[in-house]
Amino acid sequence: MDIKGSCACGLVRFVIKGAPSAMGTCHCSRCRKLGASTIVFVKREQFRLDSDPTHIATLEPQAPFTYTRSFCRTCGTSLGEPLSPDASFPVNAQCLDDDPGIRNTFHEFVADAPPWADAPAGEGQDVTP
Repeated sequence: MDIKGSCACGLVRFVIKGAPSAMGTCHCSRCRKLGASTIVFVKREQFRLDSDPTHIATLEPQAPFTYTRSFCRTCGTSLGEPLSPDASFPVNAQCLDDDPGIRNTFHEFVADAPPWADAPAGEGQDVTP
């Protein structure tokens, strides 16, 4: 199963081979503001970037945050971390053009969710696959 994904303008395109290992939503202020709160985790070997990596800009974290985030240089679509050297990394689920075959299984930083958010009550442990 191939899952295609792209940014809004189509300059950044990628393929995920097989189902991601997990899907979850982060409710921290940074993920919300970057527009990438629901993510899928993929393994490096199942991810293929099908466009020029120079179309991707990165935002380095400032403490207390630790994750680099990436964006399309043209349209600004938040991509997750497709340039990460890690064995597993997040990809913005909103960038997926196809059904990933999995559904949201965790929520983290629920205590940081704003009052208007649709965050589940009683959850919020820092659980990352």
